[in-house]
Amino acid sequence: MSDVIKKATRESYGEALVALGEKYENLVVLDADLAAATKTGMFRKVFPDRFYDCGIAEANMMGVAAGLATTGMIPFASSFAMFAAGRAFEIVRNSIGYPHLNVKIGATHAGISVGEDGATHQCCEDIALMRTIPGMVILNPADDVEAKAAVEAAILHEGPVYCRFGRLAVPVINNHPDYRFEIGKGITLRNGNDITLVATGLMVNEALQAADMLAAKGISARVINIHTIKPLDTELITAAAKETGCIVTCEEHSIIGGLGSAVAECTAEHCPVPVYRVGVNDTFGHSGPAVELLKEFGLCADNIAAVAADAFSRK
Repeated sequence: MSDVIKKATRESYGEALVALGEKYENLVVLDADLAAATKTGMFRKVFPDRFYDCGIAEANMMGVAAGLATTGMIPFASSFAMFAAGRAFEIVRNSIGYPHLNVKIGATHAGISVGEDGATHQCCEDIALMRTIPGMVILNPADDVEAKAAVEAAILHEGPVYCRFGRLAVPVINNHPDYRFEIGKGITLRNGNDITLVATGLMVNEALQAADMLAAKGISARVINIHTIKPLDTELITAAAKETGCIVTCEEHSIIGGLGSAVAECTAEHCPVPVYRVGVNDTFGHSGPAVELLKEFGLCADNIAAVAADAFSRK
């Protein structure tokens, strides 16, 4: 058996920008003094005339990106998720969302897996914030393959896009020739009839492992990868709700306002079934090794399997 390839999606982001910079001459990249961490430094090295370091002034960076978009450029404004979505929210809303400008936001270091940087940098609220902006597309890729596909999909989409990337290296699970990325379309990774695991980002791999654990207990779990949280694939979610009768959502984000909320809203309207949410439970994180933090906060296969088994027993 070959070794599992692991890569941080922030690395994939940097590599994708360089590759696509050759293809799209109007692609420009902005950063807020974090190019080494966000990996946009890769783009700066190859295309120095198309890179803008805006300093530690994220709100101003979003305004600059908005201005560039009005000239026909396709700007990727990059920073940590906490600053791109949190600190700059008002400018993103009023200067990008309201006029529906063609700005792409590259938000790295999202979630608890930022690790040692601690609670101030562990953004578990960004999806909730971006979901409230009308017309904002939210992409949260699960691995290297999906992250690179998401960057190009964002370029091809006309309008604002929020792309969420992580710091922690994660397994590559979509490295097969028939993989296709389409905004607004989820992917069924595994079929099952007893319960559905709906996951996004690094939690997709954990959900697949949880499905194996459930299979050992005689529980057949369907696994769905939601790389586009907005617009949500309501057709796929509704079908899964009808066919399995119970859903467990899995996300490295607060259970409030993120994937779990989006799925619960969908099922409430189209096919009411129990929805159990695995995520950060309305609390702040703290400093620590990323992998250990994920386990501590229940963002792991063991906890997903436990929640799903309990949910199945209640059906």
